[in-house]
Amino acid sequence: MLLLLAACDPAPLAPPRADAAAIARGKAAAARHGCGACHDLPGIGWPKGTMGPPLHGFGRRGLIAGRLPNDLPRLAAFVRDAPSAVPGSAMPAVPMTRREARDIASWLQSLRD
Repeated sequence: MLLLLAACDPAPLAPPRADAAAIARGKAAAARHGCGACHDLPGIGWPKGTMGPPLHGFGRRGLIAGRLPNDLPRLAAFVRDAPSAVPGSAMPAVPMTRREARDIASWLQSLRD
């Protein structure tokens, strides 16, 4: 029994954090793509939309749009094409590269406050 317990890895308590360059690129991409038109984005002064939820502390949220586990691949897919990831989502598909979507997801997951 002790041998079986020793073989188990402890579950991670927080998602792995992205590197600083990806986080910076993600913040810049979110501003460039106008995500603030619908969301209040921390560190981006204008615009501060109210149609979508504010994204402060997004990295502490367990679910994306209240339905998907908040992990990097699913968040990147949602950021790029929300209607495909969560049918019925009010968030539109946003034309962007896969790298931009992954960088934005990295930035969102870095938001802890």
